[in-house]
Amino acid sequence: MKVAVIGAGIIGITTAWELAMDGHEVTVFERRGAAAEEGSFANAGVVAPGYVTPWAVPGMPRKVLSHLFSRHAPVALSLPLSGSELAWMWKWWRACRLETCLTNRARLQRLAVYSRNRLHHITTQLQLEYDRSPGYLVLLRSEVDARMVEPGLQVLRDAGVSFRQLGSDEARKVEPALNPDTPFLGGVHLPDDEVANCRQFALLLKAQAQGLGVNFEFNKTVALMEKAQTATLFIAGEAAPRHFDAVVLCAGLASAQLLRPLGLKIPMAAVYGYSISAPIREPLNAPRSGLMDERYKVAISRLGNRVRVAGSAELGGAADKKRASSVRTLYKVLQDWFPGAAHTSGTGASVQEWKGARPMLPDGPPVLGASGIPGLWLNLGHGSSGWALSCGSARAVADLIDGKTPDIDMDGLGVGRLAR
Repeated sequence: MKVAVIGAGIIGITTAWELAMDGHEVTVFERRGAAAEEGSFANAGVVAPGYVTPWAVPGMPRKVLSHLFSRHAPVALSLPLSGSELAWMWKWWRACRLETCLTNRARLQRLAVYSRNRLHHITTQLQLEYDRSPGYLVLLRSEVDARMVEPGLQVLRDAGVSFRQLGSDEARKVEPALNPDTPFLGGVHLPDDEVANCRQFALLLKAQAQGLGVNFEFNKTVALMEKAQTATLFIAGEAAPRHFDAVVLCAGLASAQLLRPLGLKIPMAAVYGYSISAPIREPLNAPRSGLMDERYKVAISRLGNRVRVAGSAELGGAADKKRASSVRTLYKVLQDWFPGAAHTSGTGASVQEWKGARPMLPDGPPVLGASGIPGLWLNLGHGSSGWALSCGSARAVADLIDGKTPDIDMDGLGVGRLAR
C-alpha cells in the first residue's frame, strides 16, 4: 500500500520503518526542518517499563494543589488554563480512581515491556550504535519516599518485573559516584531497564528507513485531511492534494487539531517537561547509568559523554516560556547527587536547556490502531513515555494495518477507550 505517516518524531520514524519493513511505500510528512525536533529531542532517555505509569493516580490532584507554591515542585500549573485544558483536567481527575489507575498502569507496562524487547531486537538486527547505559536506580531520600513507592513495587511484583530494594550503602555500590554528603534512605534498582539517547536512535532509524525507500518530506505541514477521503492530504502551500491508501497520524499535539474537523475529538493536552544536558567534567564523578530522584521526580541519565537531567510536569503555559524554578530544580538535583560531574558553569560549560511538550491523554495509555474512519490509523498520545513505548507501538500499528494480530494484547489501547 501507499501509506502516509504524519510526524517524524520517534513515533513517526519507528512507524515508517516498520511499515517499510512490511513492504509498504511510505512517505513521512514533518512540519519541522529535521527529524525528532520536538518531544523526541532532549527527553530523559529513560526506557524503564517497570516505572512507566499514568499521570492519573490516586492522590495526584491533591499533590498538584499542594505543589502550587512549592519551591521545587515536580508538578506545576501555569495559569490561566484554557477551556480545553480545564476539560482535560476534569477527565484526568476522573481517571485518578484506583481501579482505573491500576488498569491503565498494567496496559502501559505491558506495552512498555513489548516495546523494550522490540527496541533491543531492532538495535541488534541493524547493529545500531547510540548512547545507552544499562540499569535504572530510583533514589529514596526518606521513609516518606519509601512509603510512596511501595504500591508501585507491588505492581512490579505482580507483573514479574525484576528489581531489588537497596539500602544506601548498596545503592552506592551500584552508583559509586553518588555524593557522600547527601544522606538518603536507599533505592530501588531495576537491572533490566536502561537509559538511551532517543534522538540518536531516531536519526539512525530514519537513515535505515530511507534505505528501505521511505521518503521524508520536511517543512511540510499537513493542513487538512479530506473528510470524504481521509487518505487524501492537503499540504500547506500546495495546490493539489496528495492521495494515499492509508494515513497514520503520529503528529503529537497537532494530531488532535487534524482530527477535530473529521468529527473525532481526542482529549489531548501538552504536559511540558524540562531537561538540561551538559558535558561530563570527570567520568569518575558522573553516574554510570540512569537514576530517578523519587522526591523531585527528576531523572539523571548518563548518555555517552554527557549527563542529562530531566523532570517537571507542567500543564498550561507555552513551549517558548521556561519556568525558572523548574530549571533550577534540575540543577539542584544534579548538585545534590553528582556535584562537579558536569560542566554546568564557568569555562568550558556548554549546557543545553530544553523544554518540550508531551502529548498526554488524561488516563495515561496511548491510542493505537484504527480511528473508526476508513483509511486513517492512529499512533498518538504517548505522553512522557513516547521513547519507552515507541518501538512496540509502531510494530503493533503496522500489524493492524496489515490485518494481522499483534503480538501484544491490545485491550484498552484503541480509540474506543476514550468514548467510555
